[in-house]
Amino acid sequence: MRVGVLVSGGDCPGLNAAVRGAVLRGVDVYGYEYIGYRDGWRGVRDNEFMPLNRAAVRGIAPLGGTILGSSRVSPLGDGAIGVSGLKQHMRDNAIDGFITIGGNGTQTVANMLFQEGIPVLGLPKTIDNDLVGTDYSFGFDTAVHIATEAIDRLRTTGQSHRRCMVLEVMGRDAGWIALHAGVAAGAQVILVAEHSESVEQIAEWVTKVDQRGRSALVVVAEGFIPLGYDTEITREGSDGFGRKRLGGVAEILAAEIERISGIETRATVLGHVQRGGVPTAFDRVLATRAGIRVADAAADGEWGKMVAARGERMELVPLAEVGGKTKHVPKERYLEVRRLFG
Repeated sequence: MRVGVLVSGGDCPGLNAAVRGAVLRGVDVYGYEYIGYRDGWRGVRDNEFMPLNRAAVRGIAPLGGTILGSSRVSPLGDGAIGVSGLKQHMRDNAIDGFITIGGNGTQTVANMLFQEGIPVLGLPKTIDNDLVGTDYSFGFDTAVHIATEAIDRLRTTGQSHRRCMVLEVMGRDAGWIALHAGVAAGAQVILVAEHSESVEQIAEWVTKVDQRGRSALVVVAEGFIPLGYDTEITREGSDGFGRKRLGGVAEILAAEIERISGIETRATVLGHVQRGGVPTAFDRVLATRAGIRVADAAADGEWGKMVAARGERMELVPLAEVGGKTKHVPKERYLEVRRLFG
């Protein structure tokens, strides 16, 4: 069997460990031949790929980013290779199927391709942890670790100057990073995309903290919309999917908190630092296990599915149950921590 492997969408820690797991399992156990496409679907379109064997994946598990490169190029749409082009590419290069490593958009496209008769398997990667069907996606734990460290550092400078510190983390539609990092670091206020709060309520929580002689730490997901605001807070430009580029909610909240409470407030945007660096041990193990499971799935002909972490097991879920859906922070999870605010 000859399998093509590609990474699509934003990078995240753990990608290399997943590729290594899939290659080692496939080569040693099943005798597969793997090729890795350069920069995702762009490499398929332009016929740019590299052999993936034991030598190619040696020592890559601890590395951040991806040795294959990534892009937001789609195989579908205007100017794309298209379904007929993909099938011709598979015939020309003797490709039996694809392993697509990516988040919601990638798995949505993978399902569309599978419906057109192209054998595809998905591996879930996203720092936002917003893919349905899986408990965790690799990259998330590393992002939370980085955000938690940032909160710890901001707390010391905030306390030294009796300032309120507002940290903006990634999370367009789901606030999992803000929730987990905020709880881990003991933030006094955690704001997520799924559940709105008024600036007056946020300022009240900050004031209560100040009255106890402490300096408040507010963690906010970039997709958070304060009550009274009609849309997300954005910057100029758009991302690779044509969506408005989020950012700036921390600055707005900092100004409003200071205006209402009179407490000096500073904003910090963590940004792409959350995507970078080496993966945590948890993400390395999770990604490796996912890679092993996807190799087994290809051997069993289980195309059209995504590997999912469920409890201690790596299971398969149909791509049709994943694509186009978002795993949100449940209301009960938010209310659980909201009782501790202030």
